[in-house]
Amino acid sequence: MTSVTRVVVAPVPGGPDALKIVERERPTPGEGQALVRVHAAGINRPDVMQREGNYPPPPGASDVLGLELAGVVESLGPGTTRLKPGDRVMALVASGAYAEWAVVDETVALPIPDGMSFIEAGAFPETYYTVWSNLFQRAGLKAGETVLIHGGTSGIGTTAILLAKALGARVLVTAGSDEKCAASRAVGADLAINYRTDDFVAAARAATDGRGPEVILDMVGGDYIPRNLDCIAADGRIAQIAFQRGSKLELDLLPLLMKRITFTGATLRARPVAMKAALTASLAEHVLPLLTAGEAKPLIDSTFPFADVAKAHARMDAGAHVGKIVLVMQDGA
Repeated sequence: MTSVTRVVVAPVPGGPDALKIVERERPTPGEGQALVRVHAAGINRPDVMQREGNYPPPPGASDVLGLELAGVVESLGPGTTRLKPGDRVMALVASGAYAEWAVVDETVALPIPDGMSFIEAGAFPETYYTVWSNLFQRAGLKAGETVLIHGGTSGIGTTAILLAKALGARVLVTAGSDEKCAASRAVGADLAINYRTDDFVAAARAATDGRGPEVILDMVGGDYIPRNLDCIAADGRIAQIAFQRGSKLELDLLPLLMKRITFTGATLRARPVAMKAALTASLAEHVLPLLTAGEAKPLIDSTFPFADVAKAHARMDAGAHVGKIVLVMQDGA
């Protein structure tokens, strides 16, 4: 077995062509870690931001791109007790998933359920962890409530639709074309609003007898923030997970008081491993049974071989994808 691995880095910020496949020394698992032969890795918007030079890895993390992976455990570091060589796992990582070999902390690795492919598993951790943490744990979405999800065809959007519907919520989404609205409904959304032609505030109110949704999941930010405050129901909860249109604006916060709104936000990548381990345990309890039953599996838009990582990023940049884009490292994924 050779001691090198091919990895993807972006030595100079730029477009998809900035991505380079280089050889590095194969990582060695440390305390409580496992070396995984990677079969598939999901492509996510933060990867694009890192490629562009706008989202550096957290301190101590490598410059290798990729936040989620699926593969087979090859070897174990000292003190590793939950995993064993040969286990099929999917894992959240702070960096390093775009590689043939990667090291993962065993506390943030989950077993791949029977009947779930490496490609589906490689598309699981980043979006499902993000949605579970923000939509269900922080915003407290419950069965019978209505949620408005911005960006219904993104990886986050499709994941949020699948989990919200599986757990008994009513789902409204926004999307940027009639085609994307149709795709969102096909995933399971009860109502899809074309934000280019319709006012999502008015549409969401009309769909809820004037009350507004109890929960909003937003990655857009910018001018959506005051509109979310206007739209949300009394005692509603807004979960902010990104600011694609910016985070700075002049804002009237009176609705926050008058409607008793809870406005929460969080990032995931730089959080401590212990926090991610607790989140992993919650997903194992509440979400893995859905996957085992064949429900709420990741929606796959497209797959690309490892050598075509630039094409995979070009697909993400184009914004036409519905669901997750996955990079495939090994045959048989």
